[in-house]
Amino acid sequence: MTKPLVSFIIAYYNLPLEMLCACIDSIMALSLQLSEREIIVVDDGSEISPMNELMRYGDNIIYIRQHNKGLSEARNTGIQMATGSHLQFIDADDYLLKAPYEHCLDLLRHRQPEMVVFDFTRSEKPDTSDSYHDSEPLTGSEFMRRQNIRGSACGYVFSRSILGDLRFTPGIYNEDEEFTPQLLLRTEVLCLTDAQAYGYRERPGSIITDTDIRQRLKRLEDTRGIICRLNTLADRQPIDNRSALQRRVAQLTMDYLYNIIRLTGSRHYLERKMGLLRKKGLFPLPDRNYTTKYTWFRRMTNSSLGISLLMRVVQRLNK
Repeated sequence: MTKPLVSFIIAYYNLPLEMLCACIDSIMALSLQLSEREIIVVDDGSEISPMNELMRYGDNIIYIRQHNKGLSEARNTGIQMATGSHLQFIDADDYLLKAPYEHCLDLLRHRQPEMVVFDFTRSEKPDTSDSYHDSEPLTGSEFMRRQNIRGSACGYVFSRSILGDLRFTPGIYNEDEEFTPQLLLRTEVLCLTDAQAYGYRERPGSIITDTDIRQRLKRLEDTRGIICRLNTLADRQPIDNRSALQRRVAQLTMDYLYNIIRLTGSRHYLERKMGLLRKKGLFPLPDRNYTTKYTWFRRMTNSSLGISLLMRVVQRLNK
């Protein structure tokens, strides 16, 4: 039997059933034949199993239920079960947009890259354009050196062959930020398109919007751990990969400091964490002109006055 072209891995936990069904329906609306697609729903120990309601999909889906272990473990289970030649992660409250995603599938079939990177949209109106701009083939390392990347693991479809033993780190928030750069470094042929193929919903109460102070602090600490591990990994890379990963580490460090200000508003906490980064050689931020935003942020965090001004601006923006 031939392998499916794409295994779609949906991690599900305590969401409205209609969202999960809309996600599955968006995949089934694609032109892929049953033999070309594999839809794997990993229920990460939801309080109420959706299995009975999903019976109507029959052989169109594979349903797996496990004890609650978190998003990383749910995706790792999906990877273990997948048989497709390519993998696509989808959050259960999101969906694929037919025409733009069909374009990504065409790129897979005709150009045969190891990864297709596409765009996100929050708009409920589907993109009806049939004209997309695609890059020439480049490596994942080149892509990371040229521009900032979106960390979400849902933002690309990729060949199973490049995954190797790479998996999501269990028990942490922002696991995508550690997974995606490492996957990109393994990618020799990447195609970038501006097709808005992924519909993203931001829900109150989601991991990203959770306002509980303990969750905020854990998210920040998990991010610092990711930054330190990626920085250690960069030191062991060939020069081009090292440069690519160092850019990502600098960007994540900037985002980390920004989120400390945004989520805690504490100057004392900010300076304490800057001190820990300094011991690892991660602060002050590297003197690189990655983006205009990065350049100004680096300059402002290099002085006490700049930090004071930055904190006032960020806190005012969050009101």
